[in-house]
Amino acid sequence: MKDGSMSITVNGLDELKKLAGSDLGTSEWIEVTQERIDTFADATGDHQWIHVDPEKAKQGPFGAPIAHGYLTLSLFIPLFTELLDVQGVTTKVNYGLNKVRFPSPVKVGSRIRLTAKLAEVEEVPGGVQITVDGAIEIEGGGKPAAVLQSLSRFYA
Repeated sequence: MKDGSMSITVNGLDELKKLAGSDLGTSEWIEVTQERIDTFADATGDHQWIHVDPEKAKQGPFGAPIAHGYLTLSLFIPLFTELLDVQGVTTKVNYGLNKVRFPSPVKVGSRIRLTAKLAEVEEVPGGVQITVDGAIEIEGGGKPAAVLQSLSRFYA
């Protein structure tokens, strides 16, 4: 097991199992730009004005365009891969989510990061399933943008 300045690298399922209950740390900040929001809107077909019309959104309830909740959620994976690198496995898949909440909107231009804990590692046929408790924080914000419990599977 190697612990770098920002990430933990494990080789194989046995090393991964030893991390159960561990704090995985905090990712780097990433900016949520209007371009990222617009690209997500194009990919999903969700062009609600509160996301993609900066002028109208300035008059809206948040005073600026906000990211889609599911855009914020989708950034979990790139942020998470900064924290934990599992090597020596053949396949890595998202298995699902137990719980997701969006306590605070992410305004355009905000920076977000992930803080995560490896809550559980359990055996499944051919591999392990991990449960990660995560919070996507907004720089300078009082409440997180998202609080979630993510499930992933790693196969030998």
